[in-house]
Amino acid sequence: ARRFKIGDRVGVGWIYSACGQCEYCQRGDENLCEQFQAAGRDANGGYAEYMVVPEGFAHPIPEVFSDSEAAPLLCAGAIGYRSLRLTGISDGQNLGLTGFGASGHLVMKMVRHRYPNVKVYVFARSKHEQEFARELGAVWAGDTEDESPEKLHSIIDTTPVWKPVVEALKNLRPGGRLVVNAIRKEDVDKDYLLRIEYPSHLWMEKQIKSVANVANRDISEFLQLAAEIPIKPEYQEYELKDANTALLELKERKIRGAKVLKISS
Repeated sequence: ARRFKIGDRVGVGWIYSACGQCEYCQRGDENLCEQFQAAGRDANGGYAEYMVVPEGFAHPIPEVFSDSEAAPLLCAGAIGYRSLRLTGISDGQNLGLTGFGASGHLVMKMVRHRYPNVKVYVFARSKHEQEFARELGAVWAGDTEDESPEKLHSIIDTTPVWKPVVEALKNLRPGGRLVVNAIRKEDVDKDYLLRIEYPSHLWMEKQIKSVANVANRDISEFLQLAAEIPIKPEYQEYELKDANTALLELKERKIRGAKVLKISS
């Protein structure tokens, strides 16, 4: 290793490696590389005490963050950072967030500092998530089926299903953009896509853009930004032996911010 010395704290995001040679890697979009590998999926990591990672895909952790604070920033925070950038939002515009979990609440904190005049509207099924969003500065929070008080310039969808995507399209302004921040979508409500009507959902040059993982620069840039602001995630910490409890609570939507598994050193 040339960038780090023994004892340095580093973190690894969703992106474990890429080829480094293709046109996407050369322009800093390693997330689009055909040889993209994900930590914990394509390479060992995730629920582990140790892992080996290519040096170029390890990121120094700013001193301002504890290990548990850094964990959500490396994943939910970085992909939220990329999603916000892809919206093209400008200060003074209206932004929607569909779903308000780990990524959503970090996007909210980022927006409050980078774009203080952006009004954020949150769509979430959980009353607790709606209340959490208001606490962090949302001007309005309602159900994913609700119509927002104002039409929105951009919306970031962080849900695992399709219904909120269809409903979000109706809340966009002409020329608005929906950014879908999801690694995959469930098939459970895929038929809801058949309800898309061109005049109300897509007409007037509305756009849909997907977010494919994260690039290396998303992680490094976001960690630097988060340290400067600073952005501290809200999280609940669990021992590794309690991982199933944490996963069950996620399924039951018992979450405020993020959940972190603490691995014994």
